[in-house]
Amino acid sequence: MQSLKEKYLLFKAKSFNDAEAYGQIYDRYIERIYRFIFFKVSNQSDAEDIASETFLKVWQYIKEGQPVKNLNALLYSVARNLVIDHYRLQVKKREYEEPLIADIKNISGIAEMIDFKTDEGKILKALKSLKDEYGEVIILRFFDDLSVGETAKIIGKSQNNTRVLAHRALGALRKMLEENMPA
Repeated sequence: MQSLKEKYLLFKAKSFNDAEAYGQIYDRYIERIYRFIFFKVSNQSDAEDIASETFLKVWQYIKEGQPVKNLNALLYSVARNLVIDHYRLQVKKREYEEPLIADIKNISGIAEMIDFKTDEGKILKALKSLKDEYGEVIILRFFDDLSVGETAKIIGKSQNNTRVLAHRALGALRKMLEENMPA
């Protein structure tokens, strides 16, 4: 749900073509959008490029006077579509780069949620190994703290399906971690 401040900034950006207001929107969302994209592409420069393109496309959308019911959902949807486009255009697979643990918030919360004691690096590796749909819902729901409704809009599923998907994703993550633990 958008705050009053976000609604005001969106109004200014839309009605007055106010780049400064849009800059404040950018500042509010860039970390979350970048993190979401980075988990998908695992390459810092690609993630930066896609994040920039995301905000550029949303700015153009706003300037055209298009209706924006939920800015959060719009940003994530555009980012998600650009990631899909990125993979469609990608000829060869990029090298995997381990993200900086300091850049990732809530990872210890994921370990607690699945009731599994392991280091953050193993959780990240397991998260990257999950099927895309599971990794995406975990990032949106538990790293970015989006509501079920917001997550559902972004991934194009009903709220009930999103709840079930999140539950299954956490179960799959836990199972993967258990299978990879030394006996």
